[in-house]
Amino acid sequence: MTITKRDTDAIRALQGLEDGRSSVRLRAALKLGTTPDPRFVDTLIERCAIEPEFFVRDMLTWALTRHPVAITLPRLVRQVRSERAQARSQALHTLSKVGDRQAWPAVTRSLLSDADPEVARSAWRAAVVLVPEGEESALAAALATQLGRGGRETQLSLSRALIALGEAVVPTLRTATAAPDAQVRVHALATQRMLRDPDAGFEFAVEEAKRVVALGGSGQEGR
Repeated sequence: MTITKRDTDAIRALQGLEDGRSSVRLRAALKLGTTPDPRFVDTLIERCAIEPEFFVRDMLTWALTRHPVAITLPRLVRQVRSERAQARSQALHTLSKVGDRQAWPAVTRSLLSDADPEVARSAWRAAVVLVPEGEESALAAALATQLGRGGRETQLSLSRALIALGEAVVPTLRTATAAPDAQVRVHALATQRMLRDPDAGFEFAVEEAKRVVALGGSGQEGR
């Protein structure tokens, strides 16, 4: 079998993915995306699961989007069931970039509530991209079960996901503003404020929501 220059370059790039220098791994991922080859999809996905640097993982995702969906999608769907949290998170992130709604069934309720916050955030972002028309309200209800979870980054990520669903989220947020848990009420009110006023900063919306809850209100008075 004749080994072409392209094959030689690809082999070097594959070796580069395991280099100790992140700059070398980044160039390797760029090379494998610039000249996509279905033979290397599995290697790219496997590297996503263990790559420590964010910007290299992002390049790996880009490289995967350069390959045919028919090849990448089933492999990524399998990967979201991995026991490794980073593998699940990066597969979900890549599915959101691929954007093919055939992947929607893979974004399960268990992933939307995954114990690992990065996996959950990736699932929320993927869900709002992949949700089929007419399923937005059901997705909003599923996402709302996570209101009040985690710190600023996690809560902001969830708020953005809910807001991306548009008007479909309004009834769900209204219900959540009367939840027994004060943290849920605060998060719901802050998200509601950001939905009404896209220019409102998250911190400002949260502080305003805290004042409302402290005064015993739901934010719905007079509406």
